Amino acid sequence: MGNHEQYMKEALNEARKALAENEFPVGCILVNDSQIVARGRRMNTTVYSRNELDHAEIMALRQLFATQKDIDPTRLTAYCTMEPCLMCYAALLLSKVSTIIYAYEDAMGGGTGLSFTGLTPLYREANVKIIPYILREESLELFKLFFENPANSYWQGSFLAEYTLSQK
Repeated sequence: MGNHEQYMKEALNEARKALAENEFPVGCILVNDSQIVARGRRMNTTVYSRNELDHAEIMALRQLFATQKDIDPTRLTAYCTMEPCLMCYAALLLSKVSTIIYAYEDAMGGGTGLSFTGLTPLYREANVKIIPYILREESLELFKLFFENPANSYWQGSFLAEYTLSQK
């Protein structure tokens, strides 16, 4: 097992914690020089606390900035169990994370395929490496479990739910 798989397993552990709390099963870890320096998981997707701000990547970045003030962000790698959405992708770019590795594609809202051509220099000149599909099947299984549970209302009936449940 390579390093990417090892670190993605840690992100998957965060996603499993989210799923155990009936949250959307997304996990993220940030790695610097072979050390995990921050962790995050999706929060507040239940009907009782729903918001669109507490994504796994944002939670990991918040933890990083609260605990690792002197870290060089250009040396960071983000491991995400789902392709970052536009908000998280922009936050990772603005935070100067150099590599983003994800497991499962976000067929409905993934941001990593965004063309930088028409964007302002702040984004157009971002230097980021994207590596998709590391432990995709393991992540897919968590999303299937989530969408198969009728108690989880978040994104039920959406294109993402239908796409996920149709995957073999």
